[in-house]
Amino acid sequence: MIFPEFDPVLISIGPLPIRWYALAYVAGIVLGWWYAARLARNEALWAPRKPPVTTPQLDDLVLWITLGIILGGRFGYALFYQPAMFAQLFTGDTLGERLELFQLWGGGMSFHGGFLGVTAALVWFAWQRKLNLLALADLVAPVVPIGLFFGRLANFINGELWGRETTVPWAIRFCNQKIIELYGVCPAGDAPRHPSQLYEAGLEGLALFGVLSFAIWRLRLLSKPGYIAGLFLVGYGLSRALLENVREPDFGMPNFPLGLTMGMMLSIPMILVGGYLIWRAWNRPPAAA
Repeated sequence: MIFPEFDPVLISIGPLPIRWYALAYVAGIVLGWWYAARLARNEALWAPRKPPVTTPQLDDLVLWITLGIILGGRFGYALFYQPAMFAQLFTGDTLGERLELFQLWGGGMSFHGGFLGVTAALVWFAWQRKLNLLALADLVAPVVPIGLFFGRLANFINGELWGRETTVPWAIRFCNQKIIELYGVCPAGDAPRHPSQLYEAGLEGLALFGVLSFAIWRLRLLSKPGYIAGLFLVGYGLSRALLENVREPDFGMPNFPLGLTMGMMLSIPMILVGGYLIWRAWNRPPAAA
């Protein structure tokens, strides 16, 4: 299959381009905010405790989470995949090279970095407002797959983070006129590849959202602080590790032992921590109000 003639820019307003990737972030944050507010207002889901935040507190939290996503995602990308960006702050030949770390419009965001940024924001917010950190994490975890779904669709539209070469009937050649105009060449080459972005949108996005929703609305597991957060960590970690087998490793990554990739190695701690949180929550009775 030939990659459709997607344009990464939806529309330009004067000199300002409105990109699909930016809209994916906006959609994820806004819809996630709405869903978290719905969960926080439903006191029966949290019984015998109260919901971890009030509506005004949630509004404040969204700002810190947004900062955590952007700063953590960008700095994490540089740390895990392009550490030379930090050195360029001092050694770059031009101002553009020195400031490449802060040029978000040029692409390059890491989910694991964004996850660490959001975790730091939650820890700080819970400490400052004297809130239950695990219950707060349980509120945020179910909304993350919404952002992942839109983000992976945007990756597909951009023709980036493509999969490994394959001969499956639905393989896609990630090359079209828009990509050639943008890069001068097709970075993915002309070989048919897995549309791994769509796999991730389905597994990390839709499927994980469904699992967490079932655990919340049917099994009522928000009554066990840390369970939903742990379920998210295990679900995402396993999904990402599995799909790394069909996703092309990031450019410049070394050959890690045992066939591991950077995405796999960053997901293993998530699985371990998530498993511990599930075990901890399962073996404790619902916390008293």
